Amino acid sequence: MHTLEIDGVSKTYGNRVQAVSGIDLRLGPGITGLLGPNGAGKSTLMRILATVAKPTSGTVRWDGIDVVRTPLPLRRVLGYLPQDAGVYPHLDAREFLDYVAALKQLERRAARAQIAELLAALDLEPVANRPLATLSGGNRQRVAIAQALLGDPQLLVVDEPTAGLDPEQRVRFRDLLARLARERVVLLSTHVVSDVELTAGRVVIVAGGRVLADGTRDDIIAPHGSLERAYLATVGAVTAAA
Repeated sequence: MHTLEIDGVSKTYGNRVQAVSGIDLRLGPGITGLLGPNGAGKSTLMRILATVAKPTSGTVRWDGIDVVRTPLPLRRVLGYLPQDAGVYPHLDAREFLDYVAALKQLERRAARAQIAELLAALDLEPVANRPLATLSGGNRQRVAIAQALLGDPQLLVVDEPTAGLDPEQRVRFRDLLARLARERVVLLSTHVVSDVELTAGRVVIVAGGRVLADGTRDDIIAPHGSLERAYLATVGAVTAAA
């Protein structure tokens, strides 16, 4: 069973702004929802976990390996969807996914089969041969989701994945994520409460770069009656104290 351990992770930028402060988490298979408002430090933490950025202090370990010192073992099993995923506008969706598969060094025949499956699962077949520049924001987001899922990643880090998706597409993505998470470590960062409430078995509420609450979805909800009220009460109390 894979584990991702986050111990005392902090990140301070050159302007002395502390984006993340002393995060401690241990993640196993299943979906963990990282829920917080914009500016909470979620994207900074996700970038650190994806080895795109380095923490100022603290350690991140994948199956016991320090990924700051030795990032390759994690990168080999990582699927990462950043908040502002870039695409190549002159490639069509299929060409772009072929390109990503090559970067991930996937076997060509297996990659083609998985690309076909992802295009179908994400309802992209009707636009698969159109240049990405001509696609709607929602379709481009689904292509970005597909690239993160290529290669059967054992760690899936997705930052605001449902941005730009319509309600039906959100449901399809959540269902797909739930199926994938049975044997994988999935961290879903969002400010959309329903994305977490309907998919995550564990909820971590963050604000101001710190963890404010961490527990099973049911435990977080229990004192408040709904995750929306639990979230507002938790974040609101910190905002009022500040």
